Amino acid sequence: MLHLLHSLKYFLTASSGLPTFPEFVAISMVDDIQGGYCDSSGKRPEPKQDWAKKLIKDDPQLLEWYAQECVRYRYIYRANIDMLKQQLNQTGGVHIFQRMHGCEWDDETGEVHGFNQYGYDGEDFIALDPQTLTWIAAKPQAVITKHKWDRDIIYIEVNKMFNTQRCPERLKKYVEYLKSFLQRTERPSVSLLQKTPSSPVSCHATGFYPDRAVMFWRKDGEELHEDVDHREILPNHDGTFQMSVDLNLSSVAPEDWRRYDCAFRLSGVKDNIVTRLDKAVIRTNWVSPSEFPVGSVIGVVVGLLLLALCITGLFIWRRNNNGFRPANSSYSSSSSSN
Repeated sequence: MLHLLHSLKYFLTASSGLPTFPEFVAISMVDDIQGGYCDSSGKRPEPKQDWAKKLIKDDPQLLEWYAQECVRYRYIYRANIDMLKQQLNQTGGVHIFQRMHGCEWDDETGEVHGFNQYGYDGEDFIALDPQTLTWIAAKPQAVITKHKWDRDIIYIEVNKMFNTQRCPERLKKYVEYLKSFLQRTERPSVSLLQKTPSSPVSCHATGFYPDRAVMFWRKDGEELHEDVDHREILPNHDGTFQMSVDLNLSSVAPEDWRRYDCAFRLSGVKDNIVTRLDKAVIRTNWVSPSEFPVGSVIGVVVGLLLLALCITGLFIWRRNNNGFRPANSSYSSSSSSN
């Protein structure tokens, strides 16, 4: 049996003194894959991946619960950061208060470990020892907070229940949804791209999943290794991936292009996606100088120059009874009376 250690992590961040950054941000991660996001901008929490969207669709009340929690924690963390600033005699500047909490679950042994730790201004501040259920101060400035939180028995019990019951229950549920997401396969769309007629032809595949894939150029059905540049696999915003392989055709005669093709192979899929090298299907933004509409462009440029001159004359000169003369600085205030 394959041994896997799964994790559910919540990252919560409050900031002070950053006008261009949300006052509060929360992100959830399942097995280090982002599940949801919310912040203090007023937007409702939104699932980021397909598996999380399906989870919310099957359990709409879960999204409502996360929305309420996002609002609640926003005010709690604002109070926490104000308390720390007062405790540390800080009146201004930029300050960041962070929390990471959640649990890990071993699907073979069933063992569960919870964690709850805080940071302030980029450094560890305080953390809960899951064995003794006491707080550990990571720096002297956190000792006051440690003593205060050690006396808060209710907060400690809430953390204990979350670490040992609620978090593992959620994690197991989320993992089931995530499995279907991770075990899926999505075939890409493949295109041939070229910047200029003398540039290499790029075979570009996008929208595939998982990232276990290979792509290569072939000549007469045999894989090429010379004049080929393999680029790294990159992620797309929707969780899929993209990759490109370039082929230098500078020494290939046009009549030999038909002997070349690009093959894409995705893990778990038997058939290759084969794209023949055909000049007619190559996509490019390059325009031949002979096809460039010079006359039209010159006409547009001349027209714009004439318009600019007219506008400039309108703002530099004004008319009165004695003819034209340069406008003075009082024009804007006196133009209405004239």
